Amino acid sequence: MSFDILHIRHDFPILDVTVHDKQLIYFDNAATTHKPRQVVDRIVAYYKKENCNIHRGVHYLSTMATGAYENARKTVKDFINAEHPHEVIFTKGATEAINLVAQTFGRKNIHQGDEIILSEMEHHSNLVPWQMLAEQKGAVLKVIPVDEQGELEVQHLKSMITHRTKLVALAHVSNVLGTINPVHRVITLAHEQGIPVLLDGAQAVPHLEVDVKELNCDFYAFSAHKLYGPMGVGVLYGKEKYLEEMPPYQGGGEMVDQVTFQKTTYNKLPYKFEAGTPNVSGVLGFEAALKYILDLDLKKIHAYERELLDYTTLELLKMDAVKIFGNAENKTAVISYNIGKIHPYDAGTIYDKLGIAVRTGHHCAQPLIDRFGVPGMIRASLGLYNTIEEIDRFIEATRQVRRMLA
Repeated sequence: MSFDILHIRHDFPILDVTVHDKQLIYFDNAATTHKPRQVVDRIVAYYKKENCNIHRGVHYLSTMATGAYENARKTVKDFINAEHPHEVIFTKGATEAINLVAQTFGRKNIHQGDEIILSEMEHHSNLVPWQMLAEQKGAVLKVIPVDEQGELEVQHLKSMITHRTKLVALAHVSNVLGTINPVHRVITLAHEQGIPVLLDGAQAVPHLEVDVKELNCDFYAFSAHKLYGPMGVGVLYGKEKYLEEMPPYQGGGEMVDQVTFQKTTYNKLPYKFEAGTPNVSGVLGFEAALKYILDLDLKKIHAYERELLDYTTLELLKMDAVKIFGNAENKTAVISYNIGKIHPYDAGTIYDKLGIAVRTGHHCAQPLIDRFGVPGMIRASLGLYNTIEEIDRFIEATRQVRRMLA
């Protein structure tokens, strides 16, 4: 083990919770991760000592809160290696970040008959906003297929791109299959035709080192709550050249420069996309989460999660009844599977009675579940605080599910 897992687990008080008189095992990290004490303490400290609206006051508390908030923006900028802090837009989450692009870049640049390319493995958050835009504008959605191994059939992309293609929007990592998509190849192919690329990074940032300059993507969206930070906070990274051209997403305070009844002019980046009072405490908690995982060392975290993934996969495959969906060569610590003909919801109920939290259903990716011809899947998703001992209990629980429900 490359780092002190017992010390790490001590940082997460919720792991001491008991469920049905059993010690909680939490394997639902792809839905949301738990928060270390450092994040909770930072949020509490803000409300105890710094609580104030930002950017609007010259008094001490406002100045202090504003400085802390903008410093958090710089922390995020460094974390993803953006060129400028003003390329980091704070949102409510990855979903709002994608909607922001759809309703600003999309409304401005996508017209009747234009095309948006997605993949078959998209989370609804990177599908429904584009469907809504396509309905509004009369545009067309094209879909890159996924093969039986859960890998993107990216060889089709070149022939899918036409002179009407205006955007490629793609999951960096599948929330169902754990597949790490070949985004460098996608971005290269799209940029050869002058087409911008948006990456949904919600499942990537917890498990990969993300460098937006090295990726050369045009937009990147992710959430704090999947990265050990609080709920209600997310990030849209956008290249400056696109953000400057995009109209505001919402109107109100902070996003304006001059306002009269005749005309309003808009604030500079990033503020023209951050209307209203922001989630200051959440942003500061998010910064604390980033500092926490950076202190642990991203490379060590990712290597440890790989050990957990390999061990879990190997143990599950020892059971004949278990079918794993998504066996890509490059994947993160997410395993979706079914146990014979047992319905995922029934299995999930038994797991819960045994103190184990897994996710069941279509995982907000219904077209992908339909592609594999099943009513749903069981998903075990691992995080930096999970252990081999927990996996052993989970494997025994899987055997028990089979015995009870087969």
